[in-house]
Amino acid sequence: MALSWLRTEMKQCPLCQQTFEDTLKFCRSDGALLESLDTAPTAILTNRQHVSTEARDAAQTNVLVEPLADQAPTVRITSDLIPETRYSKSGDINIAYQVLGEGPIDLVYVPGWVTHLEYGWEEPSLARFYRRLASFSRLILFDKRGTGMSDQSTDFPTLEQRMDDVRAVMEAVHSERAVIFGMSEGGNMAMLFAATYPERTIALITFGVYAKRVYDPEYPWAPTPEQRQKFYDAVENEWGGPVGVEDLAPSMAGDERFRNWWATYQRRSASPRAALALAKNNTAIDVRHVLPAIRVPALVLHRTNDRDCNVEEGRYIAAHIPNAKFVELPGHDHILYVGDQDAVLSEVQDFVENLPITAEAESVLATVLMVQASINDAPSPVSLKRFQSLANRETKWLKGRFSHASENEFCAIFDGPIRAMRCARAIRDSARETGIKTRAGLHTGLCELRGDKASGATVDISKRIANHADFGEVLLTNAVMDLVSGSGVAFADKGRCKIEGVPEGCRLFALA
Repeated sequence: MALSWLRTEMKQCPLCQQTFEDTLKFCRSDGALLESLDTAPTAILTNRQHVSTEARDAAQTNVLVEPLADQAPTVRITSDLIPETRYSKSGDINIAYQVLGEGPIDLVYVPGWVTHLEYGWEEPSLARFYRRLASFSRLILFDKRGTGMSDQSTDFPTLEQRMDDVRAVMEAVHSERAVIFGMSEGGNMAMLFAATYPERTIALITFGVYAKRVYDPEYPWAPTPEQRQKFYDAVENEWGGPVGVEDLAPSMAGDERFRNWWATYQRRSASPRAALALAKNNTAIDVRHVLPAIRVPALVLHRTNDRDCNVEEGRYIAAHIPNAKFVELPGHDHILYVGDQDAVLSEVQDFVENLPITAEAESVLATVLMVQASINDAPSPVSLKRFQSLANRETKWLKGRFSHASENEFCAIFDGPIRAMRCARAIRDSARETGIKTRAGLHTGLCELRGDKASGATVDISKRIANHADFGEVLLTNAVMDLVSGSGVAFADKGRCKIEGVPEGCRLFALA
C-alpha cells in the first residue's frame, strides 16, 4: 500500500533520479521535466531517493545566506536550484533581489517589462541562462519596483527611481562596481545608469534594446501610436493568457508548456492594471540624447529579425555610444533566453572576461540646475547671502551637489532630473519668502567634473536657459523632459527655442 501511494504521489527526474512531490513540474536540481515513477525502472524508493555524489555536484547552485552585520553577503553550496530571495530598501520601497555565483566580477542583470524572481526559475531555459551568467560572474538579480516580489505602488516608477533601486541593491550586496546588463525595456535604465554613474559601472551590455518606444521621423523603427494602442488593448483584454508570445518568443509560440508558463509568469509579475500602466509609462521613454554621454565599454547585442524591436534600433544605439561594439545575431526571438542563448552568452562572457582596465571617469551625465537671483530690485548683501544658504540647504536635502556660485547665481548638479526640478521649485519658493525673485534653467547632458565643480557645455546651456526665463519661472529643455515620464509633474510647453549650444529643434518647458 505504501509503495502504491509513492507511485501515485511522487515524480522522478530522469537525469538526477531524485524524487519530488507531484506538485512540481521541473526538477529543482537540473530543471528537467519530471516524469511519473510509474514509468521509471522498478526500484525500492524512499521519499527522497539517495543520489550519487557526481549527480549532486552537477546540480550545485550558489545561494546567498545571511551575512554578519559587518560582512558582505557570502555564498554556500546547495542542491536547490533557486537562490534565496532577500530585500533591500530603496527609499521606502522594498526591492527583491537574489545573488548567485562566485565570479571575479559583479554583473547586475536588469530585466525587461515585468518579471517574477522566483517563478522565473521554473522555466528551464531561464534557469539555464541565469546559471551560465553566474558561471563567470557574481550575478545580481532583482525585480524592478512595481513588479514581481518587489513592492507594488500606485505611483509608477521613473527611470530615476529605478536607478536608485539598482544602487540600493548594489549597496545591499556590497558591490562597488558592476557590469550592467539590460534587456529590452531594462536597457533604457541600464544605459542611463552607465552614463550617470560611470564610477559604479565597469561596462554596459544591452540586448534587444530601443532608445525610443514610439515612432519619430528621426527614429522611424519604433512602433507607431496605433501599434502601441493595439498592444495596450491586448494587455487590457487578454492579460492572463500568453500575451505577446508570438512576437516576443516566436520559436516557442507553438510550445504549449512554454505558453502556459509565460501566461503564469506574467500574471505573477503584475496585475492587468499595473502591466498596462507600466507599458504606457515605457512608451514615453526617450534616451537618445543619453547615448553620447556613455563613456564606459559597451556591448550592444541584437537579433537580426527581432519581431518586437527592430535591429536598426540596436545599430542606432551602437552608433551613438562612443566606441561601442555591436554584435548582430541570427534569430527572431526578442526574449534573450529563448532561441540560441549560447550565442548570446558566449559574446557576453568573452566581453566580460576581456574588459580593459579603465581610469576613473571624470565625465558624467547629470542634470544641471542654474538659479539666478534678481539684482534689479537691489537686494541687500544679507539677502543674497541668505539666498545662497537656502539654495545650498535645498540642494543637500534633495541629494544634489553644489558646484559653484557667484553673488547672485547658484549652480548645482543632480544625478536625476526629478530631484533637480524639485530643488528648483523649492529654491524659488523659499527665495520668494525672503523677498528675492529667481529664475532657473535646467539641462541634462555630459558634465566635466573636477571635484564637485562641474563645467562644460551642459553648464553653459543651463545658464543660457536661465537667462531666457522670466523671474519666477523654471525652464527646462526636452533633454530633461525625456527622462521624467511617470513623474506626474505638470509642465507648460513653451515651444521651440533658438539658444546657443542647444540642438536645433529643442523645445523648452516651464515647470508648473
